[in-house]
Amino acid sequence: MKEYQKLLILIFIFLFAYFMPIEKANFKESLISSFYMLKIYAREHILFCLIPAFFIAGAISYFVNKGAIMKYLGPEAPLILSYTIASVSGSILAVCSCTVLPLFGGIWKKGAGIGPATAFLYSGPAINILAIVLTARVLGLELGIARALGAVSFAFIIGLIMSFIFGKDESEVERTGFAPSFSDPPKRKPIKDLIFFLSLIFILIFATWGKPKEEIGFFNFVYNIHWYLTGFFLILLIYSIFAWFSKDERQGWVYETFSFVNLIFPLLLGGVLVSGFLFGVPGEGSGIVPASIIQKLVGGSSIFSNLFASVFGAFMYFATLTEIPILQGLLGLGMGKGPALTLLLAGPALSLPSMIVITSFMGRKKAFTYFALVIIMSTFVGFLYGNLF
Repeated sequence: MKEYQKLLILIFIFLFAYFMPIEKANFKESLISSFYMLKIYAREHILFCLIPAFFIAGAISYFVNKGAIMKYLGPEAPLILSYTIASVSGSILAVCSCTVLPLFGGIWKKGAGIGPATAFLYSGPAINILAIVLTARVLGLELGIARALGAVSFAFIIGLIMSFIFGKDESEVERTGFAPSFSDPPKRKPIKDLIFFLSLIFILIFATWGKPKEEIGFFNFVYNIHWYLTGFFLILLIYSIFAWFSKDERQGWVYETFSFVNLIFPLLLGGVLVSGFLFGVPGEGSGIVPASIIQKLVGGSSIFSNLFASVFGAFMYFATLTEIPILQGLLGLGMGKGPALTLLLAGPALSLPSMIVITSFMGRKKAFTYFALVIIMSTFVGFLYGNLF
């Protein structure tokens, strides 16, 4: 950071402290909401969501051969193969816009092309299968199908556009914010590496498995045993770490993991605080921006209402699956179907905390282009859906 930027930050902090309207009730409530939001994030997402994601990112960065990433997700990889892998691998993880960041950072650091990397970045929180199923069950089959088709299409289209715009200088791109990687460690039997990575992935999946609305069916069955499944894969992971990996490899993995923690974690916490201050706790309000205004602005299916829903969704933080009950409440207050779909396509994929971190990864030019694509495409699709259906 340059000296004049540090000075501007200090001036902003001083002016904020000097003019802070602490005596006003809504300002106090917004401050409380920001820390309440941070508390919710710490309790519900850091331990079982973000920490496993950090370790997966560290494992990708240290253990995965760069040639494998370049073969399947690199700039020269076959188009259909690379985008399909990016979209499918993202969709199997029920993660939020923040939890996907360490995973994105792992493949980005290893040299994944800008197109497949952004397809993965979008698909992780936007397409996950559980969210699509619950959307159809709670908000209606029509909206569930529209969300699934829109999200899958977006992952491919956004990735292709990003590749078209920035792909020509892929070989010269600087992967910002990272320390140099270790060299590739000695090879093991592929089955051992597969068990190691699957254990990490299944820990993330089952530790974050939410309680479904209905108390019958497959999702409820898995929920009832999800801690047993998590424990099983944790034991398998611990065994594989000490039985198949050397001390140097374990230390290298931890080093890479903490490089992601140091880069991402402070930005996320700051972003969550700001998001809570502006918009309050999802579904409860109490942010500095009144909830009544938001409800009025998303009625109907005009371009403006869809654009507002898209921008609001992009800045708001939605934990995994929380967008569904929030939308259920907004629809009951008169929210249009078009803005509802817009929010489903933009909200889970982006948030203020995630945008801060993505910008630190990719640089402002690439990051802002990605944000604009998500917002504009969500607005357009929501507008068409609202007026056609």
